[in-house]
Amino acid sequence: MNDALARLAGVRPAERAPLGWSLLLVFSLLAAYYVIRPIRDEMGVLGGVENLQWLFSATLVAMLVLNPAFSALVRRMPRERFVPLAYLFFAANLVVFAAAFEATPAAYEPWIGRVFFVWTSVFNLFVVSLFWALMVDVFDSEQGKRLFGLLAAGATIGAIFGSSSTASLVGALGAGRLMLASAALLLVSCGCVLAVSRRPAKARRRGAGGEPADASAATGASGEPAAIGGSAWAGLTHVVRSPYLLAICGYMLLFSITSTLLYFLQAEIAAQQFHERAARTRFFASIDLAVNVATLLVQLLLTGRVLRRFGVARTASILPAMSVAGFGALVIAPAVAVLVAAQFSRRVLNFGLARPTRELFFTVLSREDKYKAKNAIDTVVYRAGDQIGSWSYAALAWAGLGIAGVALVAVPLSFAWLGVSWWVGRRQEAMAARAAESASALRTATAESADAA
Repeated sequence: MNDALARLAGVRPAERAPLGWSLLLVFSLLAAYYVIRPIRDEMGVLGGVENLQWLFSATLVAMLVLNPAFSALVRRMPRERFVPLAYLFFAANLVVFAAAFEATPAAYEPWIGRVFFVWTSVFNLFVVSLFWALMVDVFDSEQGKRLFGLLAAGATIGAIFGSSSTASLVGALGAGRLMLASAALLLVSCGCVLAVSRRPAKARRRGAGGEPADASAATGASGEPAAIGGSAWAGLTHVVRSPYLLAICGYMLLFSITSTLLYFLQAEIAAQQFHERAARTRFFASIDLAVNVATLLVQLLLTGRVLRRFGVARTASILPAMSVAGFGALVIAPAVAVLVAAQFSRRVLNFGLARPTRELFFTVLSREDKYKAKNAIDTVVYRAGDQIGSWSYAALAWAGLGIAGVALVAVPLSFAWLGVSWWVGRRQEAMAARAAESASALRTATAESADAA
């Protein structure tokens, strides 16, 4: 296995243990999410497709409330504590939901389903954002180009496991027991976080900004892991002050808006084609399974090679360029088959190439920004894009526009996203190069001082 990993992604001996625990961590997280994702999607349809925009609005409000609370937690605790604590919180929530679904009369189930839809939308972004924040803290930019494709593959395997489990077991077990299984997977994730945090994956050196390049080196005076520190509002205030972070916000907004437009079209089709709840759940899970199988092949065979050969800017531009082509095809041929093909291609490229590349944007930031600003962008900004996309879809539907009309609106948005992706990617490459030069100069100076002594 070590030889295979070394050939596939150039994994070095010091990286094997943290990479192994990281793979188990992301497998558990994505399996936990994809076990409940089809349940969430079915609950959204049960509550009425025409009400989905209100659920997206509620999700944004929940994100705005939770983000300062999370930043305050990060401010007071080291990552070895606040990350497992967050996962335990969500696991406890799942137990409560499982009990609620078992005890609630059928007449009130749509209301519980709406709450669950909002909660799952918050849960997904928070747990995945925390995972990648931990990864960009443990691994640097050079390591990320080699290893993030493998980590994305681990996420895909977890997603395949979760979605296939729900597709095959939802009829026999029901939603409540599947939620308990998801909670158990989150408990596994907590142990993995502790293992990853205690195994440094790189040399303990200082980055360009003076902070430890390896977060495991950050300890307090007592030798215990140090808290991140800073302000509880730093996640939002730092974004406003930084052109680079603002550009990442633009990237995330445009990605989220266009994704939401496609999601609503898919939900509308499911409501028209399937009238039984279990059939809708099975349909959503089957789509997830097909996407994840194709994504896994891309992640294992292409992601690392594409990043190393073409760099961050070009790789980041692939998904928006494909979105221009996909939405353009829908304008010309607004058929269901074209819509499914566009959604399938977009999701495969997102998980296979865009997501690992997007995480590299954050490897050049300070530790505080890796957890606070990144979390604000991954949650609040992302859901703001959902909000804009959901209400835009409602307005377009009210105006009588069909698939072609929605696609026509999305084409210029995709062009703008393409330009932002290129700019952010080029800026990341320049910042990573400067950080590498600073680290190299520091190592040289340290070696010369040791020789002189």
